[in-house]
Amino acid sequence: MSELLETREQLIRYFAAGAKPPDQWRVGTEYEKIAVRSSDGTALPFSGRAGVEEMLRRLADRYAYERQMEHGRILGLRSERSAISIEPGGQIELSGEQCETIHCAHREFSCHVEQLLAVGQELGATLLGLGMQPVSRLDEIEIIPKARYGIMFPYMARRGRLGQRMMKQTVGVQANLDYSDEIDAMRKFKVSMGLVPLLYALFANSPLSDGGLNGYQSFRGHIWNDTDPDRCGILEFAFRDDASFEDYVNYALDVPMYFLVRNGEYIDLTRPPGITFRNFMERGWRGERATLTDWSVHLSTIFTEVRLRTYLEVRTADSQPPAFILALPALLKGVLYDRDCTDAAWDLVKRWSFADRLALTDAAHRIGLEARAGRISLRDLGLELLTVAMTGLTRQRALNARGEDEGVYLLRLLDLASSGHTQASLTIQHWKGRWNYDVHRLVEGCSYEAEAWL
Repeated sequence: MSELLETREQLIRYFAAGAKPPDQWRVGTEYEKIAVRSSDGTALPFSGRAGVEEMLRRLADRYAYERQMEHGRILGLRSERSAISIEPGGQIELSGEQCETIHCAHREFSCHVEQLLAVGQELGATLLGLGMQPVSRLDEIEIIPKARYGIMFPYMARRGRLGQRMMKQTVGVQANLDYSDEIDAMRKFKVSMGLVPLLYALFANSPLSDGGLNGYQSFRGHIWNDTDPDRCGILEFAFRDDASFEDYVNYALDVPMYFLVRNGEYIDLTRPPGITFRNFMERGWRGERATLTDWSVHLSTIFTEVRLRTYLEVRTADSQPPAFILALPALLKGVLYDRDCTDAAWDLVKRWSFADRLALTDAAHRIGLEARAGRISLRDLGLELLTVAMTGLTRQRALNARGEDEGVYLLRLLDLASSGHTQASLTIQHWKGRWNYDVHRLVEGCSYEAEAWL
């Protein structure tokens, strides 16, 4: 039985228990991908003989994954070191192993994509290197039969205008990083929160939705901004010099709960009047008392740009073409796993007020690297940030078989940003130009098969 929660100190200890010495620090990456019909770019359904569930079935049969079942449906796969899960609209996510180097993550991701493409080709499906489903509208996308999503989906419509789009249409890349103690955790939390506008600008990749341009370079970022004000966005307390685990605990305690999980079943807590974790811990709910497992589950339903668990999660970047997808964990490893580089990255963004940060994030959603912080563009700041990250990775000297350090995963992003482009601005240019508003050309140009990346 999970530990019963009676004091705030237990909640704080949950985060403290994640601390690791630097020689045990690892990087975990979570990669979400859009699966579409190769013929027309529409969302691959979850059900049916040529759907996402069939992809999972074939992957399990061919590569010896363990099936993760819920009420008789295959909703995910698990191997010894990683897991494949399915997001609400059928997006396919790899939760990678905790890797000592980005080279390890590259090997894992390469194998994963090869498996997906082999199975997808048999089913007339492919993956697109975009941050959002470009063609299918919200009501045209099947929601997977997962109990937690059955609770979350209707609740999203009551809390923001775009939360259901977030669930069904968007995909991102997330990097998970370790910390040595509370001071180190909150330093990394602050710096990562501070970098949010730059990360959105550098990784903007969702300019198309519902069959056309949507007016944003990162529409995915804009969607997150109008999903649920209780649990999304940038947290102001993160920028205080004395911010602590207790501050994050106080924040999380007042986030409304989605559900409880008892005996493998989800109990809906979203109906009015609702209940926060603070209420639940103090008073219980219908005879149930709060446990440490409940706290962990609750923390997984907080969707801030940077999130604390027993590690740090940076959740800002749009998903990328495969040749760019490892740039996020490489950038963050370079910046956050070298103290001098962490300080240098903070120097780039420390002068902004909280209002500045919100305005810059919104501008990055709209115009990417063209957004400006006073007299300096996010392109120039982004290039400085990439230089800082390259320095950190050079110092860490983790080499692959060819003698290259992990900075190799930033080179294409560095070239792209140097040109003034983002993935989004290139997609907009191609859509209006050589693709001539043709979805078939979009699929050909953005499919994983089109990438020379391995």
